[in-house]
Amino acid sequence: MDATLALFLATFGALLVVAVFLDDIAARIRLPGILMVLVLGLLVDNRVDLAVPHTAAEPSPVEPLLTLAHAQEITQVALVLVLFFGGLTTNWRQMRSVLRPASRLATAGALLTALLITVVILAAMESPLLSRPVNLPLALFVGAMLCSTDASAVLALLRPLTDRLPKRLLDLIEAESAFNDPMAVVLAGLALALAGGDSAEPAVLVAAVLRQFLLGILLGFLGGTLAHQLLLSRPSISDSSLLAVVSLALLMLIAGGTEALGGSGLLAAYIAGLVIGNSSRLDRGVLEEAHAGFAKMAELLLFLCMGLVVAPPDVVRLLPMGLGLFVLLLLVRLVMVHGLLMGAGFSVPERHFACCVGLRGAVPIAVAIQAADSSIPWGAWMPALALTVVLFGLLIQGFTLVPLAEWLGLAAPLPQPRPEPPHP
Repeated sequence: MDATLALFLATFGALLVVAVFLDDIAARIRLPGILMVLVLGLLVDNRVDLAVPHTAAEPSPVEPLLTLAHAQEITQVALVLVLFFGGLTTNWRQMRSVLRPASRLATAGALLTALLITVVILAAMESPLLSRPVNLPLALFVGAMLCSTDASAVLALLRPLTDRLPKRLLDLIEAESAFNDPMAVVLAGLALALAGGDSAEPAVLVAAVLRQFLLGILLGFLGGTLAHQLLLSRPSISDSSLLAVVSLALLMLIAGGTEALGGSGLLAAYIAGLVIGNSSRLDRGVLEEAHAGFAKMAELLLFLCMGLVVAPPDVVRLLPMGLGLFVLLLLVRLVMVHGLLMGAGFSVPERHFACCVGLRGAVPIAVAIQAADSSIPWGAWMPALALTVVLFGLLIQGFTLVPLAEWLGLAAPLPQPRPEPPHP
């Protein structure tokens, strides 16, 4: 085995073991595990001595453990696994009651968030917080990068409130977080195309975005339906180990084939998971168990990669801008949620709470790494900016959501333990 590969495997194996323990500790103290995994990645030096034979005149080469190109590939694969599992675990029957408001938040809401952030950034070009030149593609990319909420981070923070919040409110928050990722990915791709000097007409670019959406939905539905039929036609693969391998192979085929045909592989992965996971003839529990490990490993790897490719001094330097964007996100989401949920049957306290649950996580990190791996000048500092916003959200919202739910009167009282009968 090559020395570099051996070092890579050993280092990432050790980091994953530590990440799993940190995730478990975070769950006990009511924090999202991804926060501690991000910090772990930041604290690890990405530069490694390859330890190959060398002379005094030729010192041992020092290379990054994880290059941006490799990080970009890992994060794209990780997102496919995370989104497929999100679709797989989405109960369509429960979601139907909140489908319309959740769809509005995930599509129109994400688009409005991206556009409002773009407008504010362009209007604040002279602000001291913006120490770099700003143009339309840059502002649009930042808006797209931050317009989606992260399902895993949201659900991790809401776990202590699962049995205490109104069920319809929980379904709305979960559905929005699951549905809005593809919108962010496609808008970020549009911004990168504009920044890369794409000379196509705006109508052509919009048509390309629509094609990605429509092909992603269509091929995801067709692929999920065919995969469902294939799994049903072979009862011998209902064993969990075989089911995990076959369903993972089908996911690779659906996502990769959709991307090759010009569609959104991420959207196709989510739709395919939605179709397969809501079958009444397949054992949903076995499927979820088979893919839960894949999704968890993908999530941990994604945030580890983000921490590894970002230098801590860059994060410190961008803290003022990250804090400004975090506050802006809260204000934009306040306007967006109250506007789009008006008349949807949610009370004012419920809408207030929904405004504060929009945590950022996996998608901003993945698209930021994609920008950093491109030749666009401002792409190099996108991962550090995304990480600062994600960190502010996880820290501030992570500690305030449970007290906020109780203050708004949404959290039912904790059940009192029954007194033990006296021993005779």
